[in-house]
Amino acid sequence: MTARFVDNGETKSGRTTSVTDPSVLRAAGAPPSQPDSFVTRSQVSRQSFLKNLTSFPALLAVLLVVAVFVPLRDFNVDPDLWWHLKVGQGILATHHWPAGDTYSFTAPGTPWMAYEWLGETLLAAAHRARGLTGLMGLDLALGAAILLALYALASLRSGNSKAAFVSCALLLPLIVGFFSLRPQELATLFLILTLIILELFRRGRRGALWLLPLLFLLWVNTHGSFVVGFFALGVMGASGLVELRLGSVESTLWTAAQRLRLGLALLASLLALFVTPYGPKLAGFPLEMAFSHPLVVSTITEWQPIPFNLPVGKIFLALLVGFMAAQIIFCFTWQLAEITLFLAGVVAACLHWRFLLVFVPFCAPLLAVILSRWMPPYEPRKDKHALNTILMVAAIVSMVRFFPSQAELEKRVAENWPVEAVQYLETHPPPQPMFNAYGYGGYLIFHGPNKVFIDGRTDLYEPSGVLADYESISRAATNALTLLWAYNIQSCLVQRNEALATLLAASPQWQRVYADSQSALFIREPSP
Repeated sequence: MTARFVDNGETKSGRTTSVTDPSVLRAAGAPPSQPDSFVTRSQVSRQSFLKNLTSFPALLAVLLVVAVFVPLRDFNVDPDLWWHLKVGQGILATHHWPAGDTYSFTAPGTPWMAYEWLGETLLAAAHRARGLTGLMGLDLALGAAILLALYALASLRSGNSKAAFVSCALLLPLIVGFFSLRPQELATLFLILTLIILELFRRGRRGALWLLPLLFLLWVNTHGSFVVGFFALGVMGASGLVELRLGSVESTLWTAAQRLRLGLALLASLLALFVTPYGPKLAGFPLEMAFSHPLVVSTITEWQPIPFNLPVGKIFLALLVGFMAAQIIFCFTWQLAEITLFLAGVVAACLHWRFLLVFVPFCAPLLAVILSRWMPPYEPRKDKHALNTILMVAAIVSMVRFFPSQAELEKRVAENWPVEAVQYLETHPPPQPMFNAYGYGGYLIFHGPNKVFIDGRTDLYEPSGVLADYESISRAATNALTLLWAYNIQSCLVQRNEALATLLAASPQWQRVYADSQSALFIREPSP
């Protein structure tokens, strides 16, 4: 029987029926097909996705990526990159993890673990795929991922993408100097993801918590800073064990179900620490580094207190003063966990410069909350999607256009590393063993085949006394030449303007046989 319709969409029986109602279409003899309502939902979903992709918050995210790209174009990588690459290449080639030193003549065979092996293999894979261009691309990808994750965390906590953007922009100068192609970049990303998971759990997303064991499995095989993630998890869990209303700080009790989930997630994350090529020994490395290597902490620059005489220290201090002023005037209310993590990050950064990488993720959400007081939230109905799209495409095209070529990257490496000196060593092999500057050790390991005196693996050199001897030699102490004799050093590759180069040039026992704009090679004269 054919259904008859009137103009107002009602049947003669008076029941309102849509012309797209499947039962009516079947009654009218229409062929069976997917319900039109499903197609409509799919179209709405696609339209919603495209609107989100071209929204103003998405434009802000692209601008943050551009802000990372600009300083990273200089490719100022860390000296440790080169030995990280060498270790990663060895693991990819042999499928074995090193158990002892094979790169130095001062600590040969000393037990040593590749405690950052997962990050090292990622670096080696990028280099194998595209050389220096692959490394540059990986550095940009990691730096962008860190800042976008920070943007997501700050937006989630504040509910204001504009305030989150400004928060990330203000904090970027504190951490961009650490975007130098080391496994610690991955560790920083893991810390921010941990904070996002904990914030989602606090907001009722119970399933998010089960991502933590997988995250810690990756983290323990990448960098020793996984202990910071456990600290954050512990603070979050402990803060919910008390009901607190104290001044501007508050805390709410976890329910029994929440406590159970937190406990199970913590237990599973602890068990993940045993899943490493070295068993549980890898999880114990951070404690060994903290309590058994005082010379590393006292001599390496990034382990020094934050330098308030430099721009990075001044920005850090300005942020702290601004935070305190805003808190005094407006009396913001904070969760016990987040203010505890913020204060811990302040203390850690003041003690050790490198812990700015901890301070920034703890600070960004709070800073976004403060800024949101003066910034109206995003209003989708006022968005200009076409303009956003034009600006986003222009930003992406600009990054592609100005992405450095392989030749440009090689030139920048030559400006910072002893490229010409290594080429000279290949054609004029110096007598061995050879003393080398600390910053050159990783590059010499990467290019081989000679053993080095020292490199960035300070955990290897401090117990044997090599690091202390290097410090005396490099600063041209009174016993510098005596130590060179003690190690039977026959040649020295040093930075041209360092103190040791001046001492060797003035010594009749040494002859300079090569020099360029940054390096100098000295050879010991034969004894009479």
